[in-house]
Amino acid sequence: MSKILSRTAKPKIRFHINDGYRFVNEVVRENKLNTVCEEARCPNIYECWNRGTATIMILGDVCTRACGFCSVKTGKPKWDDPLEPIRTAIAIKKMQLRHVVITSVDRDDLKDDYGSSIWGETINQIREHVPGCTVEVLTPDFKGYRPALERVFNARPDIFSHNVECVERISRKVRSQANWERSIDILRQSAEFGLYTKTGIMVGLGENFDEVVNTMKEIRKFGVSIFTIGQYLQPTKENLPVQRYVSNDEFETYKRIGLYLGFDIVESGPLVRSSYHADEQARLALD
Repeated sequence: MSKILSRTAKPKIRFHINDGYRFVNEVVRENKLNTVCEEARCPNIYECWNRGTATIMILGDVCTRACGFCSVKTGKPKWDDPLEPIRTAIAIKKMQLRHVVITSVDRDDLKDDYGSSIWGETINQIREHVPGCTVEVLTPDFKGYRPALERVFNARPDIFSHNVECVERISRKVRSQANWERSIDILRQSAEFGLYTKTGIMVGLGENFDEVVNTMKEIRKFGVSIFTIGQYLQPTKENLPVQRYVSNDEFETYKRIGLYLGFDIVESGPLVRSSYHADEQARLALD
């Protein structure tokens, strides 16, 4: 399959703040939480926070990896907060969320479990304090360490997500400390464990149309149910440059192909990110 790749303009981001945004911001500040919305400079922060949703980032705001696409701080983490799981649950209760996405930095420094015990406890605390809220997790790879993965699997999140981030050919350039095959294997293990499984990629990093389609085909084989595709936007001048801006027509084509391949949900568009419309996806998928 081949396709002429059209050039298009950088997508426009809407800046609008309402009471929903102010409320989420207040709860986040009061409970001393980190959000990937802020740390990764997500273009949808205004839309999502206006709607009363946010993606909470646990285990601190310093990552042990330095992926080429990501603007989260890199260094030696100093996080030490065993009460973070319950504070997270209390904040979710205050926000009256029906669905929450939890993510984290990579914690390769925590050699015993790569932070997975905090992951499991956070899910458990949300279940206890906000029983009506569905839980989606967007995890790091935990170095592929099976006991760490099992801690998260056994907490039974409603949706388990781990991003492959890009097509295989450019994976080493985009995330040099990760491993494509490891990520694929994590998705396979999640689906085999019986968890509703999700992943996503960015486009505009140097991939071609066929590679995106083949990536969807490969991932669908392992039982992944939700697939997201979004335009890569360079967050800072230190990050990888954008190779091209993908047209709306091409995003629509990816969505049609993904649904044809058997994914339950395909979210594909210029400003799509891992947790974009995650609450709507959860209602469609889980109901």
